[in-house]
Amino acid sequence: MKVVSVSHLAAGFTAVIVGYSSAVVLVIEAARAAGANDSQVISWLMALGIGMGVTCIAYSWFSKMPIVTAWSTPGAAFLIGSVQGFSLSEVIGACLVSTALTLLCVSFRQLFVLIERIPANLCAALLAGILVPICLNMFEDLTQSPWLVAAFVLLYVAGRRLFARYLMLVMLLVSVITGYLMAPLESVTVQWPELVWQSPTFSVAAAISLGVPLFLVTMLSQNLPGIAIHLMHHYKPDHRSVLRSMSVIQALLVPFGGFTFNLAAITAALCMGEDADPDPQQRYKAAIVAGVGYLLMALLSSLVVIVFMALPAVIVHLLAGLALLPTLYGALAKAMEDESARTAAVITLLCSASGVTVAGLSGPVWGLILGVIAYAIEKKSVRYKNRAGA
Repeated sequence: MKVVSVSHLAAGFTAVIVGYSSAVVLVIEAARAAGANDSQVISWLMALGIGMGVTCIAYSWFSKMPIVTAWSTPGAAFLIGSVQGFSLSEVIGACLVSTALTLLCVSFRQLFVLIERIPANLCAALLAGILVPICLNMFEDLTQSPWLVAAFVLLYVAGRRLFARYLMLVMLLVSVITGYLMAPLESVTVQWPELVWQSPTFSVAAAISLGVPLFLVTMLSQNLPGIAIHLMHHYKPDHRSVLRSMSVIQALLVPFGGFTFNLAAITAALCMGEDADPDPQQRYKAAIVAGVGYLLMALLSSLVVIVFMALPAVIVHLLAGLALLPTLYGALAKAMEDESARTAAVITLLCSASGVTVAGLSGPVWGLILGVIAYAIEKKSVRYKNRAGA
């Protein structure tokens, strides 16, 4: 059997770097918004690193296919804007509800098919609505730091043209250096990270406002694209079995901060192309390397948190917003793709972005409900006009 090659190492570690550089700030912000203290934030990153590492290695080794897992970046973005008013224990309980819904969905094919039948443009609009507030935060500090905001935005735009593959890594390095120049670290003590248990509390409000949307956002914007990436590269693992066992692992890690796990899409593609290995049957080794990289990042959780917690708020806002821009404009394009259902998509988007909570239901829940109703009316109207015209 061919040993691990340089291309496997490059692809696997690149996947880890891309994943962390583009989203780790969102995970930290989600944990802080949920009420986690410093030790618990470290625990969140450690639990996520362990979960992703173990699943990448196990699934890829036993299937001999490149199966890369990830945390839910849209899920973290959703939590940042939605956990206000809930305690950390309720957030943990809601994450367990999301886990249970995923397990239920993949265990019964009819439910899985039902989820797949939710109109794609409404799913995209829901995701866009969740991301819009975080991206708008980029300009929250424009009056206080206009040159800094402008410099970051211009660097991002130029980087999209000049070094797109490593753009977020460069942005991350620039953010850390700029943050240090603005607020130098004094004495830093890095300790071994530890998993910190948080007992869950279950409430109907948290389950509906947090658990259900987290499940939908992760399934629709992460797992389904992850499945599509596999099929695009001619890999056909038993996705339902993978997601089922991943749900079990997630249930064990949620109380420590492993809020959600899913099939990766963008980072997975890095381990599935010819750059990983000319032989498709050997590319699973790149995914195993990615798993090892995630385990190493779990051991470095304390250092990662120290660096990011020290960043000024303006840097955090810029880094988070810029990291989500590609996902946002992809979601907006998909949401507006179906001309006959754009009204439904706009309703879903605006309600999801509003931040309102009515009758215990958050904006994204109401957005999807209202969007589905509007979608049904629009489609019925189109069919009626077509019949009348005929």
